[in-house]
Amino acid sequence: MTSVLIVDDQPMQRFGFRMLLESQDDLTVAGEAGDGAEAVRLAAHLHPDVVLMDIRMPGLDGIEATRRIVASGDRTRVLILTTFDLDEYAYDGLRAGASGFLVKDALPEELLSGIRAVATGDAVVAPSLTRRLLTAYVQHLPATHAPQGPDPRIAALTDREREILMVIAQGWTNSEIAARLHLAESTVKTHVSRILAKTGARDRVQAVIVAYDAKLVEPA
Repeated sequence: MTSVLIVDDQPMQRFGFRMLLESQDDLTVAGEAGDGAEAVRLAAHLHPDVVLMDIRMPGLDGIEATRRIVASGDRTRVLILTTFDLDEYAYDGLRAGASGFLVKDALPEELLSGIRAVATGDAVVAPSLTRRLLTAYVQHLPATHAPQGPDPRIAALTDREREILMVIAQGWTNSEIAARLHLAESTVKTHVSRILAKTGARDRVQAVIVAYDAKLVEPA
């Protein structure tokens, strides 16, 4: 069972998420929080597998709550809910340590698959949306974000690992990487595991952030 903590300041929104999650045999609701501070407290107490995190809430917002939950070192992963007009907030959330994000009006099956993907850490949630949001934000990064020299996280990668990291950042799934690079999917998974270990990324989404930070991938 994958346990989920629902975080949203709208009671009806939380109710809808709870009804959806409770309809699934492999998902369970660990609890609900109406703001970021409560989310941090409940995450520390309940140790859910996934926190379904709203961004805009009174008091402590979802980005800072995400940062605190991730900094605790617990196994909990955060899936941020955003809207298309909040590109910069979504990016900040990923930098804070979120493992993925979805738009709030995602279809029920998209939300469920997103939660399961984040729980396993095996796939970037909504790859096409990842590309759009990151590209839109990176195009407006201030000069202070420019790397000051070779990024040691990238320097440690082999040529093949760099190649795979680049296509992960473009939103390719493991099966797509295997098919297009003529590799066994098990080999791709091994490469991905090594990439995460060498870059210090918690999951694929964080590896994408590393790739953008190091200018290994440029905005489209």
